[in-house]
Amino acid sequence: MFVSRQVAAVMLNFATENALALVAVAGVLGLALIVVAFVMMTRQRRDPMEKFQQTVRNKGRDPEKNMRRRGSQADNKLDKYARFLEPANEAELSDARRIMVQAGYHGKNAVRDFHALQFILGIGGIFLGLVYTLLLSDRAAQTPLTMAAFTLTPGLLGYYFPKYWVNKRRTARQEEITQGFPDALDMLLICVEAGQSLDQSIRRVGSEIKASYPALGEEFETISQEVRAGKERAAVLKDFGDRCGLPDINSFVTVVVQSASFGTSIGDALRVYAAEMRDKRVMLAEEKANVLPTKLTLGTMMFTVPPLLIILIGPSVYGIVTLLDSANFGG
Repeated sequence: MFVSRQVAAVMLNFATENALALVAVAGVLGLALIVVAFVMMTRQRRDPMEKFQQTVRNKGRDPEKNMRRRGSQADNKLDKYARFLEPANEAELSDARRIMVQAGYHGKNAVRDFHALQFILGIGGIFLGLVYTLLLSDRAAQTPLTMAAFTLTPGLLGYYFPKYWVNKRRTARQEEITQGFPDALDMLLICVEAGQSLDQSIRRVGSEIKASYPALGEEFETISQEVRAGKERAAVLKDFGDRCGLPDINSFVTVVVQSASFGTSIGDALRVYAAEMRDKRVMLAEEKANVLPTKLTLGTMMFTVPPLLIILIGPSVYGIVTLLDSANFGG
């Protein structure tokens, strides 16, 4: 028991005296393990059957077409990093893609780019923390805990910054769509009642509202392009609801799909739903207006009452203090 205590004391003294060396060794080993794991995961042998099928497909193609496909082949080289940069579970990958689309990133490799940015910023932050800890900071005044904090904190900030940015952009985009959707419904109703079809109305509203609400105009243009490409309108509208991720949009999609399914007038359905959206916008404005007096009361109490008390009571307190200082209680 006594020997074990001595060993523990010796190890503690060594760790205290050589904290900088331990932090440096731990950082170097961590970076080395990350690099080795990244290389091992990306070095995947290509399936011989897949290689043979690719050769057979390319055999009958023209050389000019093969030259035009070199750009896409350069993009396909990134596929070997997909195992490292994308979730292995299909459900998680689908959720990640939906979040990126709702944030406005519609690229095919948006999820891969997001995780690559997280990886680069995380490793870069750890490297900057090590540089600061080893070269720029006061070594004598640091403890192992502060060294670890200075080393790991930039890495954690760099790793979580892309997630914070995507969530912020997603929230801002959804708020923009929510604000512009009642106006878009009114314009859509006017176009439908003027005799245009629903597809023409969506195309016209998308071009008109894009200046005020770019996100909503982009979504309407996407709907118009998908419908013109031959995709079913119901599937296009459901995809529109998934891309927005808002209850109001999903309700609008349900109304339009059911109206088309049961053969009712789309103009009447849009008129009713547009009225509901206008009422909802008025209710939200009234809710914010009802909360405003409470916020003003709190601000008034915090910034008005203390100065008023100082103005009213300050002279009296000053007079009392002066009187007590000048009084002679010793007789």
